[in-house]
Amino acid sequence: MQPQSGQPQSAQVQGAATLKDWLGLVVLAFAVLLIAVDGTVLDLALPFISSDLAPSSNQLLWIIDVYSFVLAGLLITMGTLGDRVGRRKLLLIGAAGFGIASVVAAFSTSPEMLIAARVLQGVSGATLMPATLGLIRTIFTDPRQRVMAIGLWGAMAGGGAAAGPLVGGWLLEHFWWGSVFLINIPVMLALIAVGPLVIPESKDPNPGKFDLISSGLSMLALVPLVYAVKETAAHGFSVANMAAAVVGIVAGIAFVRRQKRLTDPMIDLRLFANPAFSTAVFTNFLSVFALAGVLFFGAQYLQLVLGNTPLEAGLLLLPGTASSIVTSLVAAYLIRIWSTGTVLGAGLAAAAVGAALLFGLRVDSGPTLFILGFVLVGAGAGIALTLTSNLVVGAVEPERAGAASAVSETAYELGIALGVAVLGTVVMSFFRRGLDVSNLGGEQAASAQETLGGAIALAHTLPGNVGDALADSAHLAFVDGMHAASIATAVAMAFTAIVVLVRLRRQ
Repeated sequence: MQPQSGQPQSAQVQGAATLKDWLGLVVLAFAVLLIAVDGTVLDLALPFISSDLAPSSNQLLWIIDVYSFVLAGLLITMGTLGDRVGRRKLLLIGAAGFGIASVVAAFSTSPEMLIAARVLQGVSGATLMPATLGLIRTIFTDPRQRVMAIGLWGAMAGGGAAAGPLVGGWLLEHFWWGSVFLINIPVMLALIAVGPLVIPESKDPNPGKFDLISSGLSMLALVPLVYAVKETAAHGFSVANMAAAVVGIVAGIAFVRRQKRLTDPMIDLRLFANPAFSTAVFTNFLSVFALAGVLFFGAQYLQLVLGNTPLEAGLLLLPGTASSIVTSLVAAYLIRIWSTGTVLGAGLAAAAVGAALLFGLRVDSGPTLFILGFVLVGAGAGIALTLTSNLVVGAVEPERAGAASAVSETAYELGIALGVAVLGTVVMSFFRRGLDVSNLGGEQAASAQETLGGAIALAHTLPGNVGDALADSAHLAFVDGMHAASIATAVAMAFTAIVVLVRLRRQ
């Protein structure tokens, strides 16, 4: 049997990956590491960006969210495009674009400029994520080697998201906030230089026609829906938010109906009839949702409530980062002993317990309880990312790996975006309602209610008793918001664990 066009011959003929293949995996892993780091590296930089660029509360959330929103909106298009033009080619183009966008972000002089740079990062990142996982699917044809490779990929993706605050903390201790973007440049240059030497090109030899209408509909479905969820969570219902939601829903319905009619659809919707595939996508979304949300409010809690420096906060997050990386790798071995459903369900249950522990946090409780809770959340997310990604790419033939990977990556990026947007706005909703601004003027009150960092900065400028009262009120209100978000996260994780155990009991 001849190897299919676009697939590495060594893997096809021998079934086992070569040293060159493993070196290629290392390059892909570092690429996805940086993309994941960029999803959360700004968490610790928020106070510095607020001080320097003076963004509004809404702009601050967009600086964080827009990267994942744009990336999520384009993943399906880019995944399918990579299957057609070549995943390695798209990977290298995306690496160059990502590097340029990072430089623009680092030297931004206004909130609008930084948001625009984050949009460009999202566009470039959309070319990288499905390409990395799709290439792993085609390079590693042996199932055991593939799950090990995906375990390393998952460790970089999940660990990168968790490591973002640590990296950001160290950089912020020594440099200005723009340095959190410049760390991308050396790795992206190395990817462009080394990638062609160790990563084989792969694509679908018979991809069919690329459907521009489906591409437009996929973006028109995802972006307005995500926007509507974010804005409704932040500001309540409005005509504009409802209109955006309707546009997204209508576009989504049109996209689904079009995929059913096309001979070569962007997404083979029959995959969702496979319990393993659909459950994997759902679980991927919720596990990353929990991790991103906990990171968002946890980083602020460690700095602005407990008073740690950015580097100290990053170090306190390190155990959770390590647990995510370790469990991503260990998961590949655990499924040789127990079923995938059992291992995945246990990981999600651990994440639920970890989120529930955060309900016990207090203004003066110290970091120990947070560290323990975050370790459990990170462990659950690490297991989920490896096993769900393996289920997704294992459900399709290698030549369609990019499109399938894009579905999984869309769930991942939406999880990051909505984790920050929904859980972040839950925290801020409680914060604004609980903050005592009775001793402040109108402008001061509005400034204090924008963000926790703004309230603490204002408290430092006020006379002793008034400033202390505002700071104490801000801390208590923020912790109350954390309690609500942690319970919501714990319930979501427990529910997902039950769904996994039921639907994957034979997997």
